[in-house]
Amino acid sequence: MTNHKVCVVCKEPLQGRADKVYCSAACRSNYHNRINGGATAFIRRINRILRENRRILAELNPEGKARVARQRLLDRGFKFSYFTNEYATRNGNLYRFCYDYGYKVTEEDYLTIVIRQEYVD
Repeated sequence: MTNHKVCVVCKEPLQGRADKVYCSAACRSNYHNRINGGATAFIRRINRILRENRRILAELNPEGKARVARQRLLDRGFKFSYFTNEYATRNGNLYRFCYDYGYKVTEEDYLTIVIRQEYVD
């Protein structure tokens, strides 16, 4: 009995190993890109926002520590809902970080931007 298997992507007949699923590397890649495309696109979009937030913080903080009006960040497109982690100091100050650049709200319309000198998990 002959079992004629076909590629799961392009439906071309398969030759070679009995457990072969794809006819080529291109079909294998196509299949996995299609399966993972939605989740991957979501992650790429979030990472793009985080990188842009970090870029804005770095741009407004050339000296390592800066006091900046909240509106300046908003004018540049900063998205306050996106950050990589939070850090609470012993004094109760809460910093939100986008990778190595962080900020804390000091007054209602002002932020202090800092850079983490040494990244700690």
